[in-house]
Amino acid sequence: MSRPPLKTRFAPSPTGLLHLGNVRTALFNALLARGRGGRLLLRIEDTDAVRGHEKYAEALLRDLRWLGLDWQEGPEAGGDAGPYYQSQRGPIYARYFEALESRGLAYRCFCSEHELAVARRTQLAAGKPPRYNGRCRVLDPVQVRERLAAGAPATLRFRVPDGERVAFADRVRGRQEFATDDIGDFVIRRSDGTPAFFFSNAIDDATMGVDLVVRGEDHLTNTPRQLLLLRALDLSAPDYAHIALVVDADGAPLSKRGGSLSVQALREAGWLPAAINNYLARLGHTYESNDLMDFDALAAHFAVERLHRAPAHFDAQQLRHWQKEAVLAAPEELLWAWLDGHACPDNRRIRDLVPSGSELYFVRAVRPNIVLPDDAHDWAMKLYAETGRFDHDARSAIRAAGADFFNAALARIDSEGGDFKAYSRAVAQTTGVKGKGLYMPLRAALTGTTHGPELDQLWTLLGEQRVRRHLESALALLDE
Repeated sequence: MSRPPLKTRFAPSPTGLLHLGNVRTALFNALLARGRGGRLLLRIEDTDAVRGHEKYAEALLRDLRWLGLDWQEGPEAGGDAGPYYQSQRGPIYARYFEALESRGLAYRCFCSEHELAVARRTQLAAGKPPRYNGRCRVLDPVQVRERLAAGAPATLRFRVPDGERVAFADRVRGRQEFATDDIGDFVIRRSDGTPAFFFSNAIDDATMGVDLVVRGEDHLTNTPRQLLLLRALDLSAPDYAHIALVVDADGAPLSKRGGSLSVQALREAGWLPAAINNYLARLGHTYESNDLMDFDALAAHFAVERLHRAPAHFDAQQLRHWQKEAVLAAPEELLWAWLDGHACPDNRRIRDLVPSGSELYFVRAVRPNIVLPDDAHDWAMKLYAETGRFDHDARSAIRAAGADFFNAALARIDSEGGDFKAYSRAVAQTTGVKGKGLYMPLRAALTGTTHGPELDQLWTLLGEQRVRRHLESALALLDE
């Protein structure tokens, strides 16, 4: 029996560039929706006017599009549950604030930040969990009106019922249960009139028809508060799946403030979307296949049941592995466009180095030896722009071969230079050198290093004139 379509959501706050930790959450939600023939909803949680920035919201949309994480509902896509920017949903929140307050389920709180801080310190000193002490819970309506008339700033707190337990089945972590006495009345509207996260996030998930909320485990303790709110307002709650956080080598969660890699920085450095998606889809999730997969295949085999509970450790080498796989799998035309779209370290384009007409031959030759565009630039420099620059191993190989070898190699270009196999056989016959002793000094002379693309491909790329120049540079090295 087929399962019904699923609506998931990604609800970022535009306070910085997307980093790998939060884009992984977006990816998981996108994969789950795609795999179930459903919809991914994008909501921008920009109610924090001090920290929110329009430029970050624009960058966020651009990064998601680049990764192929297209949303079917939200900014630019439209939908029936908008607006999809929380800053535009004030009238919706106001109705629910009024409903709670009119039914005695929320009340005004006039406690200052200083008073709250003192209360927290006192509770901690007594070995108690910090929670609101209910000081304003008992104010009568007359006192509230007088303070408001005097201009006293006030938040709105949700009245948490005493002596109850809130339980729910987390799709990753199993049954979760919390005592309301450990939660305390919490703020749902700040003194400046903006909604707090607990409130707007829960209201939007319910009113937008979200079926499953996949988010970081750091939100696990928010869930009982949100369930209490939704129950009080007779709104349906989504299912929740709290995923393990991505941590760095020191065990600290990846974050915007921690300077973790942003999607924008990865794009500008030349990382491919397929590499990032294949790596992140396996970061805290298990696939049976270790092959590079396109987005549809990743979605078809992605399941909540395969999500891990343990922290997911970011591994730069694994990301590099998937980048190499993506480079090997990409069509040659796409790879050339990718390389040509990135400025080289010297601000030139790779097209300024690779001769016209040789672009796809170049891609074919160097693809097994590159990870990022800068690697291809290095090979273009070695092959087309630099002669006489040899690394330590190349110098050793050239000196070990000796002048007689390179004189013979130069002499054979005129007769056999058009075909590498014929050329290498001729040099071997003349010098009596075979195998590594033949190919290593040739590679060292042609590339300045002792590893790299296949020699027959390099031979075609360089042409007789450039081959001669490289061999002459190697011979000149022996005279130093």
